[in-house]
Amino acid sequence: MTDSIEELNWRGMIHDIMPVTQDLLNKEVTSAYIGFDPTADSLHIGSLVQIMTLVHLQRAGHKPIALVGGATGMVGDPSGKSEERNLLNEEILSHNLRCVENQLRKFLDFDCGDNSAEVVNNHDWFKNFNFLDFIRDVGKHITVNYMTAKDSVKKRLETGLSFTEFSYQLVQGYDFYWLYKNKNCKVQLGGSEQWGNIVTGTELIRRKDQGEAFAVTTPLIKKADGSKFGKTEAGNVWLDAEKTSPYQFYQYWLNASDEDAANYIRIFTLLSKGEIEAIEKEHNEAPRQRLLQQALAKEINT
Repeated sequence: MTDSIEELNWRGMIHDIMPVTQDLLNKEVTSAYIGFDPTADSLHIGSLVQIMTLVHLQRAGHKPIALVGGATGMVGDPSGKSEERNLLNEEILSHNLRCVENQLRKFLDFDCGDNSAEVVNNHDWFKNFNFLDFIRDVGKHITVNYMTAKDSVKKRLETGLSFTEFSYQLVQGYDFYWLYKNKNCKVQLGGSEQWGNIVTGTELIRRKDQGEAFAVTTPLIKKADGSKFGKTEAGNVWLDAEKTSPYQFYQYWLNASDEDAANYIRIFTLLSKGEIEAIEKEHNEAPRQRLLQQALAKEINT
């Protein structure tokens, strides 16, 4: 095993991390998961940050678990949202789930032994979990005070937050608990806006099972000019070639500013620190040739 946290850290991919997480990952092969929201039939490059986190985790010798939210996709995560989103029906969700799973299989190794990647769907354990059992077995362990203290909830209380969205952190927390109990999963990863939901899971594991679990989040990726990462005039930059053509996809990275390209090449490629620094040195000697952007676009499209 190699030090996955050190690898993520120099790449600028660590925002928050629970104490002792790095020690755990350096001590033993560990299962860790990230949840992917099936609100569309393709992931976009915003999701690529989390995919790369799992890729680095697996390369370091650990077992990545990708959770596709067949159940949580029916609820809607309020984290980072200013208003409640439309809920999807089961037919659309099923289609989206199949598409997202197929995309994840292009990045992760599912046939490499003990640390083979795995895809799970939380609908499998929620479909027969009735409401009364849930509030008895899960809800009693987390107080309303604890839930309302989360930023994802506080920011929405003034404008309105449905009970559906309010309950989301309990549902996601139970995902972590289920994976901890059934898959020996000890780490959850996600974007920085997910910190509140993730630590609800670690707290549920502690209170319900006296167990210990850990959390790591990545920073929100922003463009240097303040515009939103992953957005163009045409909308999202998708991983599906039918939604964003290979030419458009390549051009997005090729048109990055020098500052953004230096950030992106660390996050979205597997080039080593030495290789990246050598490219940056060559780029700085002849900036007009945009060697950094060319290397970035080439690596991501490989």
